[in-house]
Amino acid sequence: MSTPLPRLSAAQAAARLGVKPETVYAYVSRGLLGRERDARGSTFDALEVEAFAAGRRRAAAQTPAHPTTGMPLGVVHTDIADIEDDELLYRGRRARDLVDRPFAEVVAWLWDAGRVDAPDPAIGSAREMVAALPPHADAMDRLRAALTGFAADDPLRHDTAPATLHRIGWTLLTGLPVALGGDAGPDIALSLSRAWNAPASVGPAVNAALVLLIDHDLAVSTFAARVAASARADGYAAVSAALGAADSPLHISAAARTARLLARVRRGLDPERALAEALQDGNGIPGFGHPLYRGVDDRADALFPFIAVLPDGTATMDAVHRLSEVVAARARLRPNVDLALAALASGARLPEDAASTIFVIGRLAGWIAHIAAEYGEPAMRLRPRGEYVGR
Repeated sequence: MSTPLPRLSAAQAAARLGVKPETVYAYVSRGLLGRERDARGSTFDALEVEAFAAGRRRAAAQTPAHPTTGMPLGVVHTDIADIEDDELLYRGRRARDLVDRPFAEVVAWLWDAGRVDAPDPAIGSAREMVAALPPHADAMDRLRAALTGFAADDPLRHDTAPATLHRIGWTLLTGLPVALGGDAGPDIALSLSRAWNAPASVGPAVNAALVLLIDHDLAVSTFAARVAASARADGYAAVSAALGAADSPLHISAAARTARLLARVRRGLDPERALAEALQDGNGIPGFGHPLYRGVDDRADALFPFIAVLPDGTATMDAVHRLSEVVAARARLRPNVDLALAALASGARLPEDAASTIFVIGRLAGWIAHIAAEYGEPAMRLRPRGEYVGR
């Protein structure tokens, strides 16, 4: 006899839907949600709750409000990335058409600045900062520590001129992989792969992921970088602000959650059970759904073909397909880039938190582009006015 699948309490279902428990019971009374009652009280099917949440997001996306939160927010003009007809574009070019180009070449084009040979970054200080971390430190901890090391050894970092910002960008893009254990070299994807002792054959998949992750609408980390730049923070400080916002379960840290989910399925756990257990934290199904796409996330669709040819690519894609079938049937959601990144880490036999590292290195190029753009705007323009609502 199989063990019953984990279920959500009324409080967990309410938290997932962003409503009060009373509202959840109102949904039940209207036939919108099912529930079971026993001696412990009412419980809810986690995947059914997720499907209902996705339906509410789709309804919200049809209004002028923000497609994710439903809240009316201001608009920040950008000429860096756009999503049209479910395709991601960088300055009018399809991102998927650039995945075979070296990441550094795409970055130089995006920044509208020829490749700058950054001075030898202070690898020693950055490596020492990383080495001082406790053994349980994760990828985001290591990246923040290395960033601090680079910033502390750069006496010219406070200059906001484009040339200085681009130098800082190249220092981080080429130096962070080395600080994490990779080899120095012009091929950023290969250097990053070597940080995990991965074979050279993994390089093309990592390069494609880096290119696809450069920018994506105005993510919270990108907005954090622009807010810091609006106050004229230096390039390192603005990237640090972005990292703080990125290290969250609803942003880049979702890639690590997805990697853990995929690993459990690969180890033999039934996909439906693995999903139900993953939903217990109340942050949705990791690796599935994105409000800016009607179907599969364009980035995931472009990255999956690279995964099939990795050392463990066949077994990994089998787990991806089994997960996707359950989520499509039960929650009507399609894969997003977090699932593709988790599959890359699994197929290449990388650590689970490698997905977060790849995400950050790729997005760092976009952060620098946005910081440069914000330096060209009036200072402090992104300081909103508070409206007091207390008594």
